[in-house]
Amino acid sequence: MLNMQRKKIVDALLLLPLLFLLSCVSSDESYEGPRGFIQIKGSDTMVNAAQKLAEDFMKDYPYVFVAVTGGGSGVGIASLINGTCDIAIASRKMRDEEIEIAKKRGVEPKEFVVAYDGVAVIVNKNNPIDSLTIEQLHDIFTGKITDWKELGGKEGKVVTLSREVSSGTHMYFKEKVIRREDKNSREEFSPQTLLLSSSQAIVEEVVSNENAIGYLGMGYVSERVKAIKVGVGDSFYPPSVEYVSGGKYILSRPLQMYTNGVPKGVVKLFIDYVYSPEGQRAFQETGFVPISQENAPEKD
Repeated sequence: MLNMQRKKIVDALLLLPLLFLLSCVSSDESYEGPRGFIQIKGSDTMVNAAQKLAEDFMKDYPYVFVAVTGGGSGVGIASLINGTCDIAIASRKMRDEEIEIAKKRGVEPKEFVVAYDGVAVIVNKNNPIDSLTIEQLHDIFTGKITDWKELGGKEGKVVTLSREVSSGTHMYFKEKVIRREDKNSREEFSPQTLLLSSSQAIVEEVVSNENAIGYLGMGYVSERVKAIKVGVGDSFYPPSVEYVSGGKYILSRPLQMYTNGVPKGVVKLFIDYVYSPEGQRAFQETGFVPISQENAPEKD
């Protein structure tokens, strides 16, 4: 409870500078362009792209202020349902029960697929393993494989890393790898799996531990870690723009933004910007796959 109160205080303090600036410019009656404030919350996978979008957007619309915070897809969706954000960013689709709760509260979620991502599986650069099948990943993260020597690597106890349960990436990986898309499965991550609060925390742990393995959005992959090839049978592909856009990388997924109903005003202006060539470039520059312009929604 105390941590939640502290978080609310921190969030409020982060918003103060923006609210101050908004109050200052609102008195400039000579400006006839759009004005307003947009609160975006959710996916840590998407937060860097969203911040880039916000920065670029505010250069074009200096009287519209956009605040972006992470916390996980679940946090963003809950914020949209509770009316504490204008746009939820999510690396997974809203669940049926979330949509039902939203509608009971008078919220009509409107989904926008804004880009595509490949969920990368990363290991330490000194780990000789270069590729793994979905089945091997399943056995690693459920605790059936516990030593790298079982996979032809160096002897050492496997240390599995995961995002926390509020993460959309966590949900995606559980459905795709842990439960292998079997809706009747109740398999879970191994109890020994370390749950980390952010994608960057997973990177840091993999860098410092030669036996660690984790997963994250491909926008977080850097030269500090090794992204392994993932496949089925004899076909293995790395998490790259080429193979995600071509549909060959098996752990590919859409990235979503959600609004309450059809967006209007400055929120619509921002969503339109997201689909513009400049907006899609922000996704590309932060390591994701932009959507084709023909798949963008038509502007009113």
